[in-house]
Amino acid sequence: MSFDRPPVSRMAGLCHPNAFPTPTSCTAGIRALTYNQMVVQTELSDTEVDRIFRALADRTRRDILRRTIEAEQSVSALAAVYDVSFAAVQKHVAVLETARLVTKRAEGRERLVSADPATIARARLLLAEYEQLWRSRISRLDDLLAEEP
Repeated sequence: MSFDRPPVSRMAGLCHPNAFPTPTSCTAGIRALTYNQMVVQTELSDTEVDRIFRALADRTRRDILRRTIEAEQSVSALAAVYDVSFAAVQKHVAVLETARLVTKRAEGRERLVSADPATIARARLLLAEYEQLWRSRISRLDDLLAEEP
């Protein structure tokens, strides 16, 4: 865990301007900020949501994602599976990478692709929110229909 140095103007008179503050020193009069890391890590921007679901709209990309969830795959191995060019598979992987659904790393001459479970989990949470919204609406509709006028 690291602590960011407050601006010097806020530290004036509290401690030496070059001193690195710790949680117990140089903090008189400085309000601490607390971040909820779970919220920061799970929220997706509208742009990220658009990228994810645009990437998942194509069946080949969904299959590439499925294969990379099961095991890390080289782009060459993925290209051998599909009836499209190597360049087309590279483009599909690039779309998935832009959406942060997969990561790509170099190992020698090969480029290895693996799924990013964190982004997949964040997309799943978003879908779960939509599911809860619809279940709530259906439940209210059921309640209204149960009331006989």
